[in-house]
Amino acid sequence: MEKPTVYIETTILSYLAARPSRDIIVLAHQQITRDWWELERKNYNLYISEMVLGEIIKGDIEAAKRRKLFTEGISILDTSDTIPNLARRLIEFLNLPRSAEPDALHLSYSIEYEMDYLLTWNCSHLANGFIISKLKKFELEILHSIPVIVTPEELMTGGERIEVD
Repeated sequence: MEKPTVYIETTILSYLAARPSRDIIVLAHQQITRDWWELERKNYNLYISEMVLGEIIKGDIEAAKRRKLFTEGISILDTSDTIPNLARRLIEFLNLPRSAEPDALHLSYSIEYEMDYLLTWNCSHLANGFIISKLKKFELEILHSIPVIVTPEELMTGGERIEVD
């Protein structure tokens, strides 16, 4: 059986490359992300988009270099004309603010390429129960599968491979 597919959203690479936070919650998320990366990623086929590559080079140059290192060996999804259109539909359907356009684009990539999971720490516009609930209705409207949106903590299996139907 082929490994499940995971779209890696930018926050994951940011948490992996960041210096330890002084905020205890963020620090815990960073450690969970590192644990997932070390123990679990081998169980999945990982993907990012050109958009992720564009986002990770912003900001501090040294941090950008560290983020970029984590993308080595990850497949890059091509941009298609349908992705921006799908993102606009998502923004409207979910009633998201315009500032959430990048989040809608990440979700659009994961939908367009039929990812099994979208891995993120963005709990405002992606890994959010209200958003996920609305996405179930959107899925019926577009007749296209929505990936399971999760944080690294939700994909922890203790390093063992769990078969996905």
